[in-house]
Amino acid sequence: MNWSLPIGTVKGTVIRVHLTFLLFLGWIGASAYGQGGSQAAVEGVVYIVLLFLCVLLHEFGHVFAARRYGVQTPDIVLLPIGGVARLERIPEEPRQELVVALAGPAVNVVIAAILWLALGRFPDAGAATEVQNPGVDMLARLMVVNLFLVGFNLIPAFPMDGGRVLRAVLASRMGYARGTQVAASVGQGVAFLLGLAGLFGNPMLLFIALFVYLGAASEAHAVQLRQVSRGLIVADAMVTRFESLGPSSTVHEAVEFLIRTSQHDFPLVDGAGRLRGVLTRDCMIKALREHGPDAPVIEVMRRDIPTVHPRAPLEEGTALLQGKGVPAVGVVDDTGRLVGLLTTENVGELMMVQAALPSRAA
Repeated sequence: MNWSLPIGTVKGTVIRVHLTFLLFLGWIGASAYGQGGSQAAVEGVVYIVLLFLCVLLHEFGHVFAARRYGVQTPDIVLLPIGGVARLERIPEEPRQELVVALAGPAVNVVIAAILWLALGRFPDAGAATEVQNPGVDMLARLMVVNLFLVGFNLIPAFPMDGGRVLRAVLASRMGYARGTQVAASVGQGVAFLLGLAGLFGNPMLLFIALFVYLGAASEAHAVQLRQVSRGLIVADAMVTRFESLGPSSTVHEAVEFLIRTSQHDFPLVDGAGRLRGVLTRDCMIKALREHGPDAPVIEVMRRDIPTVHPRAPLEEGTALLQGKGVPAVGVVDDTGRLVGLLTTENVGELMMVQAALPSRAA
């Protein structure tokens, strides 16, 4: 994820901190300092760091549960709104998804139980209602917040864990695709209610409502993409007519292609036709600004472009597009020569065509 800094690796999963989280810590410290001086600022920052440590452990609950079923997690990103564990794929077997979804909240239950044992009592009403008050015992506040995380994450709406729990339950009865559609609709209904509550109360609910609505729509789209991909191969969806660049090409030549065609991403191939990288429109504009039109394309292109065989299942190609966050996937033959490109745009067009065709024709 852009604008994130790696701070460590645990069992192959990179932990990243988004720059906005660091700004959030700074804002917390400054606000606390204005209210109670340097001691309050330190306590405020320490509390937020411990809170997000609980969030990180929650995400690792998902990570280790997913690994039981062969699903790897490249990284976890800490944002001001929480943590995001990027799983390579979501298990489609309902029981497996249920285990993975519940593993995160289960970690928060364990943390709350440990804090309860450390306190020797349940927190009083002050801790339950004033978790931001530095005058309340820190352990009591952390216990309350962990219980809140359990309840919040079990709201039946994507991208919260409760949405995946609901999908797993529905999928066991009506199938994965239909279960996802119903769960996404429920999630968007929850988002509407949160937004309505935000209009008459806490404005923060409006932001959460938008987050939930977009998460539900994104999940439904991802599942629809997987459903359309089934039974097809990469060759059915790849682009075969495109302009390519050579190792000696300059940004100026790429600009001419950009203007004369509707293409946005240009593969760079060597003399044997092998893919070396892709020059995106964003890379092109950045290179023009920083290096000028005579800059060699090979120095400013993206090199992290995965490849796939044209006879590979289309699901494999779309998984690379979604999981790697790349502008395109190179399609190469048995000799390694580039024969096509797979992009989000042409896969989306395939989805529209498949949806428009009658069932028999599709």
